[in-house]
Amino acid sequence: MLSAGTRRPRAYAGLKTLSRTPAIISLVVLLLSIVVLVTLTLVQTRHSQVIPPGLKYGVVLDAGSSRTTVYVYQWPAEKENNTGVVSQTFECSVRGPGISSYGDHPQDAPMAFEDCMERVQQQVPAPLHGSTRVYLGATAGMRLLRLQNETAADEVLASIQSYFESQPFDFRGAQIISGQEEGVYGWITANYIKGNFLEKDLWHMWVHPHGVGTTGALDLGGASTQITFMAEAAGALNTSDVVQVSLYGYTYTLYTHSFQCYGRNEAEKRFLALLLQNSSADTQVTNPCYPRGYRVTVPMGQVFNSLCTAQQRPASYNPLRSVIFEGTGDPWLCWEKVASIFDFRACHGQEDCSFDGVYQPKVQGPFVAFAGFYYTARALNLSGSFSLATFNASTWSFCSQNWAELPLLLPKFDEVYARSYCFSANYIYHLLVQGYKFTQETWPQIHFEKEVGNSSIGWSLGYMLSLTNQIPAASTLVRLSIPPPTFMGLLALFVATALLSLAILSFLCSSARTEKRSEHALEHTVDTD
Repeated sequence: MLSAGTRRPRAYAGLKTLSRTPAIISLVVLLLSIVVLVTLTLVQTRHSQVIPPGLKYGVVLDAGSSRTTVYVYQWPAEKENNTGVVSQTFECSVRGPGISSYGDHPQDAPMAFEDCMERVQQQVPAPLHGSTRVYLGATAGMRLLRLQNETAADEVLASIQSYFESQPFDFRGAQIISGQEEGVYGWITANYIKGNFLEKDLWHMWVHPHGVGTTGALDLGGASTQITFMAEAAGALNTSDVVQVSLYGYTYTLYTHSFQCYGRNEAEKRFLALLLQNSSADTQVTNPCYPRGYRVTVPMGQVFNSLCTAQQRPASYNPLRSVIFEGTGDPWLCWEKVASIFDFRACHGQEDCSFDGVYQPKVQGPFVAFAGFYYTARALNLSGSFSLATFNASTWSFCSQNWAELPLLLPKFDEVYARSYCFSANYIYHLLVQGYKFTQETWPQIHFEKEVGNSSIGWSLGYMLSLTNQIPAASTLVRLSIPPPTFMGLLALFVATALLSLAILSFLCSSARTEKRSEHALEHTVDTD
C-alpha cells in the first residue's frame, strides 16, 4: 500500500511540470506581442511625415477696354494666414478687342477665348481642372457699356457665362468690377510682388517683413485711371475713397480713386473732340500732338461713340462723316492743349484736391506706375525711376520728330499707338504733376514698371489674392512610416496572438486549479487509508 501511495504523488508532480511549459510559452508570446504592438504604434505615430497638400490653381481673365488677358496663378493649398502665397505661372493675350466692343453682337465675345483657354488647359494639371476656379473681371470699358446700354452689357456677360459652362473648370462668373476695386487690387498686386506683405526668413518660412512700408499704385487703362496709396490720418479722409484691406493677418487703410473717362484711349477721344470743337473747319483739323507728316481720316463715330464724348458732339453730328486730322508735331502747343481736358480750376487753392473737384490727400512714399504709364515711358526710351526733367526732355524730343522717323525710334512700331505717344506723354505729365501733385522732388519716387519677376503688375493678381481669402485651405496629408494596409495587418496579427496567448493562459490556469483540487482529494484519500 505504501509503495503505491508514493508513486501517485510523483506522477502528479510530473504532470504539473509538463503543464507549466505551455504556460511559460504563452506568457512569453503574450509579452512579445505587447512589445511589438507598442513598438509598431510608436513607429507609426512618431516617425510619420507631414506632407503639404500640394498646389491649387486659379485663372483670372482681365477683360479690359481694349483687350483681354488671361492669367494662371498657383499657390500652396494650405495657405498662409488665410491668404494664398500666389505666383503667376502663365499669361496669354486674347486676340481681338476688349469684350465691350461686342455690344452689337454679344454671341461673338467668347469665341476669341478659345486659343488661350486651350493653352490654359495644358498649364493646369488635368486632375485639378474641375477644382480650378476661373473668374472674369471686366473693367472700365464694360462699366461704360453698362451705363450706355445695360441690356447689351448683360448679354455680353451672359454669352461668356454660357461659354465657360462648357469648359472643364469651375467658372465662378463674369462680373464688372468697380473702379475702386480695380484700384485696390492693383495696389495689392504691386505690394505683393515687391515683397511688402511677405518674405522668407532664414528657415524658409513666410513672415511679415519688419519695418517695410508699402508702395502706391498708379494704373492707366484705356477707359479709366486709378491712384491708390496708404495715407496718414486715415480718420480725416473722405470715407467714400477709403478702403480697408486684410491680407496675411494685417489690415491696411487705403485712399483710392478711379477716374472714369480718363483712361488713355477715352482721354484721347475727348482731346480730339475738343480739337473739333475749337476748329473753324469741320472736315480737316490740325492736331499738334500728331507727328509732322502724319494724316489720318477718322469717322466721327469713332470719336463720339462713347459716353465720355457724348456731350461734345456737334449739332451736325453724323457718325459716318469723316474728319481728317493732320499732325503738326508742336510740343508746346500739344502740352497746352492737353491740359484743357482736365478741370484744374475746380481744385484751385486746395491742397487736398486733384482735379474735377476730387478729394485727394498728399501723395507720399514710393509709387509704381504700370499699364499705360509704363508703355508710354518705354516709347520715350525710359523705364524704372528717372527725374521729371528727364521725362520732360524726352517728351519734347519725341514730340518734335516727324512721322517718318518714328519707326526708327520705337522698339515696336504700331501706327495707332505710335501716332498717340506724344499725346500720352503730355497727358501723363498733367495727370501726375498738376493733378496728383507730384513735384520735382517726389517724381523720382515713381517707378515705371510692367512686371516684377515673372508677375505682371495689374489688378488681376490682387484680385486672385483677395479671392484666396474665400477659397478653403486644403487639409495636410500625413505619410506614415508603415503603409496603412501593412500596419493594420500586423496590428491584427499581434492583437490576435496576444488574445490567443491570454486564452491559453486562462485555460491552463483553470486546468491547474482543477488538478490542484483533484490532488487534494487524492491526498485526503491516501491519508484516510
